[in-house]
Parts: sequence; C-alpha cells; structure tokens
Amino acid sequence: MAYDDLRDFLSALDDAGQLLRITDEVRPEPDLAAAANAACRIGDGAPALWFDNVTGFTDARIAMNVHGSWRNHALALGLPAGTSVKDQVEEFARRWDMFPVPPERREDAPWRENTVEGADVDLFRILPLFRLNDGDGGFYLDKAAVVSRDPRDPRHFGKQNVGTYRLQVTGRDRLAIQPVPMHDIALHLRAAEEHGVDLPVAITLGNDPVMTIVAGMPMGYDQSEYEMAGALRGAPAPLATAPLTGLDVPWGSEVVIEGAIEGRRREIEGPFGEFTGHYSGGRRMPVIRVDRVSYRTDPVFESLYLGMPWTEVDYLVGPNTCVPLLKQLRAEFPEVQAVNAMYTHGLAVIISTKKRYGGFAKALGMRAMTTPHGLGYVAQVIVVDEDIDPFDLPQVMWAMSAKVNPQEDVVIIPNLSVVELAPAASPAGITSKMIIDATTPVPPDVRGNFSTPARDLPETKEWIGRLQSLLGAG
Repeated sequence: MAYDDLRDFLSALDDAGQLLRITDEVRPEPDLAAAANAACRIGDGAPALWFDNVTGFTDARIAMNVHGSWRNHALALGLPAGTSVKDQVEEFARRWDMFPVPPERREDAPWRENTVEGADVDLFRILPLFRLNDGDGGFYLDKAAVVSRDPRDPRHFGKQNVGTYRLQVTGRDRLAIQPVPMHDIALHLRAAEEHGVDLPVAITLGNDPVMTIVAGMPMGYDQSEYEMAGALRGAPAPLATAPLTGLDVPWGSEVVIEGAIEGRRREIEGPFGEFTGHYSGGRRMPVIRVDRVSYRTDPVFESLYLGMPWTEVDYLVGPNTCVPLLKQLRAEFPEVQAVNAMYTHGLAVIISTKKRYGGFAKALGMRAMTTPHGLGYVAQVIVVDEDIDPFDLPQVMWAMSAKVNPQEDVVIIPNLSVVELAPAASPAGITSKMIIDATTPVPPDVRGNFSTPARDLPETKEWIGRLQSLLGAG
C-alpha cells in the first residue's frame, strides 16, 4: 500500500496496533523526547507515539517514533508488520531495481490551506517546538525533507536534491542548517555562493513515510529521490509546486517552509545530541531566511529522538544505507552478496562476498570507502565470506575470531574524510579508516590452515523450516 501523506500512515499504524495515543497531559520537556527515547528501548516492535495534550501548547498534535521499529518500517513499505529485517532489506533491494518511477504532479495540496508570509512568519507560533536532549543549543527540526536545486543546472530534475539535515530554529524567521560537505545541498550552496546568490530551499515537515526514507538515502548526485520514492512505493510519488520558490515538494506534507540559504552568511549553531550518541559542539553554519510558511489546518508536527543507538534514526536510515551501498559495490564487484550498514548510519559496515583472488576483500573494502556514502561515512569495514550472513553478528564475530591475523588482515589508512560529527575524528572531518579482512584466504594468498572447514549439514536448511513450522503450530 502506498501512503500519500503522514496521516494515512498514522491511520494504518493505528489499525495495526502500532500507534500509541498518550492521553495524559505531558510536558514538552523532557516528556516528549524521553517518551520517544524510551520507545526505542522496549524492543523492535515499538509503536509510534501520538501526543495531543501537551502543557503550554494549544491544539498541538505531535507524532514521535513513527519509523522507530522494524514493524513500523515494514508497514511503511507496505509489507506485513512481522517481516524480518533481512527480508525487508531484500525487498528494498528488489524495489530499487524498479528505479526510476516518474512522479505524479497534483494540484490542491493540503498544505495550501493556510499561508503566512514576510513579517507575519513566526515559527514559534506555527510549530510546537521542544528540545530533544537537555544539552541541545535550541529547538531543532530533525525530520524535515529539505529541497534544493543545482543552480548551475536548475532544469535537471535529477539534480534537485531532497535531503534530511538538522535545522536549528534560531529566530522567528531564521533557521541554521548543517550541510555536510559530502551531501548534495552543500554542492548546491557552494555553486550559489560562487555566483554570489542565495540558494532557494523548501523545507517540508510531516511527510509520507517513504519520502522520509528516501530523504536520508545516499543516492547518486543526478538520481531523483522522488523517482526512487515511486519505486519503493510501487506507485508514482505525488508532487506539488512550492509557490514561492517553484521547487518540487511532496504533495502530502503537513508544513512547507520556503526561503533561501543566505550566501556567505554563517552563525553559531549547536550543540546537538546526534545520531552518533554524542553531542556535537557549536559551529558556524549557514543561515536560512524564511519568507513563507504554508501548512495544513491543525498540522501534525513530526519529530524524532536521536542519541545513543538504537533510536528511530537507526531504523529509518538502516536499510536505505545498506541497499545503495550493495548496488553501488555490486555494479563493479558482482561477487558481493550482502551489505550490513545498519550501524551509526554506516560508519561501520559489514560486507559478505565471494573472492576472485587473494587480496580481493581488501580491495573491496577500499572501494566501499570511496562510494558516495563512504566518502563521508564508512570508517570501518569488516569483510566476510559469502557463507556468512552479515546481519548475523555471532557469525560475523566467529569469522573475526577464527580468520583474522591482525598483522596482515587489518589495514589502517590515515587522513581520510569523514563526516565532521564522527566523535573519533581528529581534527573534525578527518579520521583513519580501517578494513578488517575476515575472509578465508584464496590463492595466491595461501596463509593459514583453512582447508577443512566444518559446514552446515545438507539437511540443516530443511530442518530449520520444519522446526519453525512446529514452533509456529505450538
């Protein structure tokens, strides 16, 4: 099932018993974030949370933890709630191959119901803002989809980027944005500043669940997130035109904020409790001037808690990081079987592969670090044999313990790029990266004593099915 907006998905979660309505009056701080933090600690079946009785806010409707479990993630893709993680990733990969699916343009977008412009813009009045961690430097929009175009090629639909970036509310009509240098919006901003112009942006809040997934996906620079959303939805993504900037935005958004990143202007932003499980300090970041806000009547404000994993962001970006890496690597190395990039947005990655020759695994690890996502993330790569499931950590740890000779199988490469938020980076944005080759050596690499492996009995797979059937019947 394809959901056209957040409200449709919340209704589906409610029908599936995956939406918990909190009817008691709660404080905006710390209750909202603490509840979302707690939801991620109660298991992979945690529900989304709905709050509509928040102290100090009139008629606020707040959704948290919408993608914050594998059950919710499955439902977002239109799969049965009980679909396994491995099966979700495999289905994600299958749908990836349907890309591109052109979007569908619609009129009468629901967010056109209310509009404020110019001096009347006041984000503090429109949005029920609250801090997510007690050390945050202010209020953040952390689940928005930000739309921008390449100013050098504005008519190229694929170069129009839809990305998720942290946004700090610094004034009634001001936001600070952190454009990671490896991300597309940073390239757009650099081009705009080189030409001495501002960069128009549209910021959309409360989007359909697949749009939120693709906004955090590491795609090619000229690949359209909207066309990928269509592939993942199994139906064209509905779009509308933002009236001030002319940018393409999701038809079903709750709020659309239009304005521009002001060229060559920087202000202090942060700190913020990040996906790494650590606070990032204050840094000078670009500033967005807000010129127009359009919103649905009684908009649903969607936010997510992030901090020490696992939190909602890990469910949200896990599969959509695994699959692009898998596809990009397999295009050059067809031996690659699976990629697990679930950990801290792919700062650590586990890859299973066949080998063509000795040293193959190390070469594959280096290529993973130079993919579009790997340039800014992928700091540690573990490569295992094709018969190891990279999503089964006991198997991975067995390969690590039995097949790694640290002197020859651990490669350290100094002074490579990494996202500035990586806590271990020194200085920020620079780190050493590591490849651990936990594969069985093949000629001409003839090290070790791996000639007589003990493998699963041929009948094991059949018995797995029989035992699962018997357990289910009981």
